[in-house]
Amino acid sequence: MVKLRLKRTGSKKKPSYRIVAADSRDKRDGSFIELIGTYHPLEESNKYNINEEVAIKWLNMGAMPTDTVRSIFSQVGIMEKFHNSKRK
Repeated sequence: MVKLRLKRTGSKKKPSYRIVAADSRDKRDGSFIELIGTYHPLEESNKYNINEEVAIKWLNMGAMPTDTVRSIFSQVGIMEKFHNSKRK
């Protein structure tokens, strides 16, 4: 099963994350299938840098986002676009 989840990068006490599509059996910081975007929680602006087309592609293919990634996608507006595309 493919999950959309966070992969931690950055140094100690300065986290940054990559949003990736990964096999659910792999480790958190292990291998991944495709990079979807980045998340920098300590920045005031430009916290998110997400490729919407790739994210929606993986959602359409049945990948399950974790709770945190779902929240990030909702804030950016990707989940709304995904649900609207399903209705058409």
